Amino acid sequence: MKTLVIILVAMMFTPAYAGPVITYDFATAEQEALFNKLSDELRCLVCQNQAISDSNADLAKDLRDEIYTMLQQGQSEDQIVEFMVARYGDFVLYRPPVKPVTWLLWFGPALALIAGFFVVMRIVNKQKQASAVEISGEDIERLKALQAETQAVIKNSGDGKV
Repeated sequence: MKTLVIILVAMMFTPAYAGPVITYDFATAEQEALFNKLSDELRCLVCQNQAISDSNADLAKDLRDEIYTMLQQGQSEDQIVEFMVARYGDFVLYRPPVKPVTWLLWFGPALALIAGFFVVMRIVNKQKQASAVEISGEDIERLKALQAETQAVIKNSGDGKV
């Protein structure tokens, strides 16, 4: 009886997680490959960290439909990408082009690494300077006297061990 209840409860909640599977009919395998490529390379603007091929957002579905329609109209990959960038900006691309607006995206991590290196070097140099203490002539004489005493104790111990 318990097993039956568990199965019924599981069946009640399963449809909530299952979404419709949308399939597209392509005239050629090249069209299908291009559709899959574009769907994997364009970012979902709602999810922001998912490709539109992986997203269940309504906007991602609309973008997939738009790509499909444009492919059916015979538009090329470049034309489709240009349309998406014109409409949604460079953010729709996972790999935005290198141009002044996107320099921070491309070169920001390297600049941060270099800046971090200089900060670490500066901290290390400051610590070296702070730890370097001048020893007076009087302290040097005391150290020499202690060293001489130590040597004398070692010689007098007989076996050379302290």
